[in-house]
Order: sequence, then C-alpha cells, then structure tokens
Amino acid sequence: MAIKKWEITEPWLKLNCSLGEAPFWEEKTNTLRFLDVEKCIIHSVDLNVGPSSHKVVKQLDISMGCTADIEGNDDEFVFGGKYGYGVCNRTTGEYRWIKKVWDEAEVADGKLDRMRGNDGAVDSHGRFWVGFMNDPLVAEIKDEGAVFRLDPDLSLHRPLSNILIPNGTTWNSADDTLYWADSPSRSISAFDYSPTTGAISNRRPFFTMPDTTYGEGAVPDGHCIDEEGCMWTAVHGGAVVLRISPQGEIIGEIKVPTQQPTCPCFCGEDLVITSAGGTSGPDGRGVDDLAGSVFKVNVGVRGLKRFRFKGGDAIKI
Repeated sequence: MAIKKWEITEPWLKLNCSLGEAPFWEEKTNTLRFLDVEKCIIHSVDLNVGPSSHKVVKQLDISMGCTADIEGNDDEFVFGGKYGYGVCNRTTGEYRWIKKVWDEAEVADGKLDRMRGNDGAVDSHGRFWVGFMNDPLVAEIKDEGAVFRLDPDLSLHRPLSNILIPNGTTWNSADDTLYWADSPSRSISAFDYSPTTGAISNRRPFFTMPDTTYGEGAVPDGHCIDEEGCMWTAVHGGAVVLRISPQGEIIGEIKVPTQQPTCPCFCGEDLVITSAGGTSGPDGRGVDDLAGSVFKVNVGVRGLKRFRFKGGDAIKI
C-alpha cells in the first residue's frame, strides 16, 4: 500500500516550548489548550480567531502532563500533574489537588519530588488514565514509572508498574482494545480492555518503529485515533507524525519541520501537533529553528470522540 504524505513547512504558532505537550480540543468553545510541561505553562488558542488569540492562561508552580474535560463542569478541567490528579480553572489557571498517587512508603522514598505526570486520557466510562515517570529536571529516568487510573468515585488503581516513559493512551472504536506507548522500547502495545471494569490484559505488540527509517533516536510519543480506526503518532526525534492502520502498518506520514514533535490532536479535520526542544539546544536555544512550536494540517478525517472524566460530583468543593 502506498504511503500518503503531507508536509508542513511553517509553524501555525511559533513558540519555544521546552516540552510542548497535551493538545486538547475544547469542542464546545472551539478552543485549543496545551501545556509546556517543563516551563509549567498552560496555553490557550481560540480556534475561531486563530494564532493571534494565543495566550498564556497561567504560569504554574507545578508541572502538568495532560488534561481532560469534566462531565457537567465547563469551568474546570482535570489534570495529571506533578504529584497526582488535580482540577484546574480554565480561565484563571487556579488549581487544587484531588488525589495524590504515591503511597506513604513511596513518598518517604522521595517519589513525590522525583516523579511527575506525563500522558493520559479518559476512557468511555469516565475513568482518567495517567502515566507517571521520573521528572528529567530532577532525576535520572528509571523503570519506576507507573500508569494510574482514577475512577469517577475517586478510587485509585495502578494497572501498570515498572515502566520508563509512559506515553499515548487511546482506545479503539469497538472499545475492546487499549493502546499504550512505551517510548524507550520504541513500541506501542495493545491490550484487551474491559469497558465495564477497566481491566486490561493480554499485552501484545501493535507497532514498533522501523530500525533506521526515521533515525536511531526516533520513538513513538503521544497519539490519537481517527474515525477510520487509524492511529496518528508523533515520532519524537524523527520529525514526523505517522498514520498507522488498525493492522499496525504505516499508511501515512506528515513531515514536520522540527525534530521533536510530541503529540497530535484532532480539531475537526485538522491535526494540531505540539513539539519540544525549544530550550534544549546549545546555550539554551532550540534544537532547531522551530523547536517548541505548534503545527497544524488538514488530514481529511476527524478524530474519535474524547470522553469526559465522570468524577464531577465527587470533586465539588
């Protein structure tokens, strides 16, 4: 099968994010929010207006790794952040914690300081899955990361442990398969998934990066799934976003004019792509001219519905 190709030559929003991540389309208001994980910034763009409407919602005192909308609450969003799960006001950026993830022994061991939230998503029953990893600004990355699941009753579960860098988390349209990226392994896994219980089992390979096609340092980062069942995954270190068929084959390729794309997100038929490396080059410069910018391209297909966290009643003040 021929690989369909797109090429982006200019940034949609020229920034120098240190770690641009977690683009999220607020469909109700046609607004894009995204994060700079390392600079601890929440960004927002009104898509009805375009890049000129970009604003910094808040410079935070903690990092956020991913966000999700909340059922019945349009004023706030839920996030996976430095210490666990929190809730944040969309307008002011003021936040509060609702569930910290590490137990007493892990806190005593220093995990509260040396770990942070990374990628995550909400499943069809309103459970919020978030991966946690070593914070590279604080500690060496080791296999002490974990994936947590916060249920609507605020009960906390730990489906995966002893992992390095947990990334993209999605489900297929049949809602019987969970996909999850483990970046250092250069692979994306599939699990059997029970929407009723949230249980996962039967881990197996779904996609593995080709050895040299996109460079030795190229790894799968964040991803999303379209209405045709195909996955779009950013390849950090490879300057591309790949479209992968339900059978795990590359069927599309978006060339991005920066080396470190991090995560794609559907906004209608447009794919918005964040990137990193804006401050990690020599003398604090970008790794390339457009590192840390945001990109956009029309790909002619829409993404699957993103679900809302259903713990709204449990988190009311």
